[in-house]
Amino acid sequence: MAFQLKVNGEAKTVDADDDTPLLWAIRDELNLTGTKFGCGVASCGACTVLIDGVATRSCVTTIDIVEGEVTTIEGASGKVADAVKGAWVDLDVAQCGYCQSGQIMQAISLLSENARPSDEDIDAAMQGNACRCATYQRIRAAIHEAAKRMEA
Repeated sequence: MAFQLKVNGEAKTVDADDDTPLLWAIRDELNLTGTKFGCGVASCGACTVLIDGVATRSCVTTIDIVEGEVTTIEGASGKVADAVKGAWVDLDVAQCGYCQSGQIMQAISLLSENARPSDEDIDAAMQGNACRCATYQRIRAAIHEAAKRMEA
């Protein structure tokens, strides 16, 4: 079945079964491989994308229910995204890097809703994003740094 999706600002047609997870449509059909498979049950956050700006686990979101614009790490841009990505690089957040696209997308969603999050706000928003390398302190620091950059 053919599905029309808006991904990173472009209209795309995906030919897949209606129960196909958005993750696989993004990776296999659209060849956007920045979004990662981690657990397949929405527990780790590696597959996080934005749908109309809201962090969404693409491994459990089927393409038949997707409404709105999907933004992947490849299409993340604008003031918030640029601040987050810049802080991530400058603070050397990534270690192995596998989870980082999901972490970044979750952070963009957080800062889009709350431009001045507390440590508690950050911990609550990022709770569902696992990092095997345990860079959580650097992630929190980068979110605070991105918030500062957004104010400038």
